[in-house]
Formats: sequence, C-alpha cells, structure tokens
Amino acid sequence: MHITTLKALKLLDQKKEVFTGLFKHGSLMVEVYRPDGIDMQTPHDRDEIYVVIAGSGEFVNGDQRVLFGPGDFLFVPAGVEHRFINFTDDFSTWVFFYGPQGGEKTE
Repeated sequence: MHITTLKALKLLDQKKEVFTGLFKHGSLMVEVYRPDGIDMQTPHDRDEIYVVIAGSGEFVNGDQRVLFGPGDFLFVPAGVEHRFINFTDDFSTWVFFYGPQGGEKTE
C-alpha cells in the first residue's frame, strides 16, 4: 500500500469532508484530518496517534497543552478529551487508530 500526502488531501477535497479513512489492516485504521476552523472531536474509544502534515497550533490532550508543527507526533490514549486549537488554515494531519476498544494496557 502506498498513499501520498498529496493524494490523501486531494481525496478530502473531492469528498468535501474534514476527515476520510484511507487504510485498514487488523486493528489499524489510517485517516487524514483537516478541520475547518474548529476541531469538534470527542474522545475516541481506541488509542490514537497524529503525525502533523502541515500547519501549526496548540494541541490539548487531557490536562496538557502543547504547541505543534509539521512532522510532530502526538499520542492520545483511548477515552481522553483532546482537540486542536488556534491552528493555522493550512493545518492537516495523519491519524492512526489502533488496538482494542478502551486502549492498550500498559504495565
């Protein structure tokens, strides 16, 4: 499987949506996400990783807030409130969901 960033973002434009699924294998789901002005996400039932494609802003992850930019990796455990805020108009990110509902157990 090979999906370029350009192809993923063009697919979003064609569908006129803020996110779209691109790949699924086992528990792994890959999406691309480009919110329009406001990030309306609610907590997800699986662990999630973001890899920022373009843009910058702030990321709220539970009680933490960090600045982000292109290439940054952001992890969100299942069930945690999170969202992108104060982001630039060109913001887009890869999204990777994986593992069981409720998130993976750590020791």
